[in-house]
Amino acid sequence: MGILGLQMVETYVPKEFYDKVVLELKQFSRQGAWKENKLEERVWIRMVISDEDVEEVLNFLEKISREHESFETILYPVTSYFSSQTLEEAEEKVEEESEESSDEEEGKKLLRASRQELIHMIDDKSTLTMNYTLLIIFSAVVATAGFIKDSEAVVIGAMVIAPLISPAISMSFASILGDLKRLGRASFTLLIGFIIIFSIAIIFGLFFGESTLTNQYISRTRVSLADIFLALASGAAGALSILNRLSGNLVGVMVAVALLPPSVTFGLSIGQRHWDDTYGSFLLITTNVTCILLSAIIIFLMSGIQPKRWKEEPIANVSRIFSIVITSAMFIALFIVVVFGLELK
Repeated sequence: MGILGLQMVETYVPKEFYDKVVLELKQFSRQGAWKENKLEERVWIRMVISDEDVEEVLNFLEKISREHESFETILYPVTSYFSSQTLEEAEEKVEEESEESSDEEEGKKLLRASRQELIHMIDDKSTLTMNYTLLIIFSAVVATAGFIKDSEAVVIGAMVIAPLISPAISMSFASILGDLKRLGRASFTLLIGFIIIFSIAIIFGLFFGESTLTNQYISRTRVSLADIFLALASGAAGALSILNRLSGNLVGVMVAVALLPPSVTFGLSIGQRHWDDTYGSFLLITTNVTCILLSAIIIFLMSGIQPKRWKEEPIANVSRIFSIVITSAMFIALFIVVVFGLELK
């Protein structure tokens, strides 16, 4: 049974609830567990749990925490843990995993972090902050300068620092949960990023004029089939990086490739009043955003993410269907436009 790793769940339980909590926690699979009675009114419980079981434990603790204000739970990543018992269990698991039936069952869902961790990461990444705004400004200035100098290296450097992956992937995640508040926040953050890039590029276009008509600019004034596959792969890779807690830096460059250069081209073309290029770059931006959202939504669906409350499931189910239908319809429409445009040329 493959797992992502281990997590330490540390919870502070009021003593009057201790027996009830422990009875429930014993039903969950765990690698190790400890308790301490150093606190006057609460018991300190720590459990080492595999990633695939963390979400169920947190769901229980989240539910029971509503009964009393003194409940507190903290989650830590565990880099290493072993004991004589875990070593013996590991040997037994190796033998069990050799059976074909268990392999088929394990392959049905993508391995991922717990829902609580994912929501925390999404909240952190989809919020408009000063750091996000400054990085967008810097990346837009560097990318636009790279266009004017016709320097691919400078443009790549801009894509490294552009934080566009965060709100783009967060939109897909929120749509899967049917969380309109998070979806709106992520959409607003991404929109502000685009507006900043457009504004800076427009200013450069007004001042530098025809000197911006470089290879870096011209290559982003039209959409090709390769751009569609690039955007689809970028969205899928971005979603997987979130699910597996991987560093988003390298994957972020892929998403920035699909979003930052065409946004700069769009702004420059407006500043120079090149309306044909404006249409081409806008079509490229729209196509790339749609592809990123569609592929990320599919990856999140495959991971089996569910809302934290059963009352939210009907909303989430409707949101999933709506998201897939809308993004798929946009994808098909844009794909037809791109293919038809290529044939005309």
